[in-house]
Amino acid sequence: MNSDARPDARGEAVALAYNAGEAAPRVVAKGRGVVAREIIERAREAGVYVHESPELVSLLMQVDLDARIPPQLYVAVAELLAWLYRVEQGAEAGSAPIPERGSLPESLPRRGAGAQAG
Repeated sequence: MNSDARPDARGEAVALAYNAGEAAPRVVAKGRGVVAREIIERAREAGVYVHESPELVSLLMQVDLDARIPPQLYVAVAELLAWLYRVEQGAEAGSAPIPERGSLPESLPRRGAGAQAG
């Protein structure tokens, strides 16, 4: 399953990939400016939902490319992936819930709350 985040005010985007059985999602693409726009464009062309979440993008930008997300972000990303799964299931059934732009799981570590990625 893939999940992408739209660039925030600084023009950043991060793409995650997760396959069942893997320890944690991986950062498969990240960038700013033109690179961020390309990540988003490719995601949309592939039919991948693009979720806008500046706080989560900011934290994920700290994770190395092709690295698994750190344990501090497991719950937040798991909740996002579970929500995305429900959106996709609803779309298949013809009753997809309306995603809220920028909505985040309450468990998401906030900046300054000690979440370190790397």
